[in-house]
Amino acid sequence: MADFVLQHGAWHGGWSWQPVAARLRAEGHRASTVTSPGLGIDDDARGVTLADCVDALVAHVESTDRSDVTLVGHSWGGYVVAGAAPRLASRLARVVFWSAFVPEAGRSLHDEVPPPYQELFASLAAASDDDTVAMPLEVFQDGFMGDADPATAAVVHSVLRPQPYRTFTDEPVGGNAYRDLGVPLHYVYSTEDVALPPGEFAWTPRFPDRIGATPVLVPGSHESMFTRPAELAAALSGLASRA
Repeated sequence: MADFVLQHGAWHGGWSWQPVAARLRAEGHRASTVTSPGLGIDDDARGVTLADCVDALVAHVESTDRSDVTLVGHSWGGYVVAGAAPRLASRLARVVFWSAFVPEAGRSLHDEVPPPYQELFASLAAASDDDTVAMPLEVFQDGFMGDADPATAAVVHSVLRPQPYRTFTDEPVGGNAYRDLGVPLHYVYSTEDVALPPGEFAWTPRFPDRIGATPVLVPGSHESMFTRPAELAAALSGLASRA
């Protein structure tokens, strides 16, 4: 039995992992999720930093006194698990990045996305009254959840929360320290994921190469926790079974 702690990506909350978490539990694993500050339904997102999100993940793991944890980060959540890993090293069995940003010291998420995304996020944050970025429906339907019909994608989109912009512009917490802990690092990639476009800014091979990982491939889009949860759960369970 493995013990999974599942960190969501931008605009999401712990709720987004439930289709996968339920399948992991059905296999006999332990699985819990955490919602980062500013992304809960009643949260005030103003002033939330990347460090705040790292602190919340660390507190979640420490409060439940867990050990041999498989820490999984989705998308932006790669920044959160990488920042938390050095503080949780004695409790970790492995860290898994799923279609995730793998941080490089000194480079924020803003630095890692294509210029059109940089411009879009900056303009949305400037137009908000709390320095947040709300995900446009058309971007989500086409780029994030293109393997679902538009109506289904719209339902998921309707429960997304605006993302605190500083969590995109803050540099990685702890730099590259997460790579030097002696904790195995893995990468899982959804093969239809075009949330980052092919080419220079693609997920692979750029991010797996940073940790020397050969990606484990699963079907589906960036939101395959909804569209292909069984396959994603099986991939995570398979990684946790490795020595």
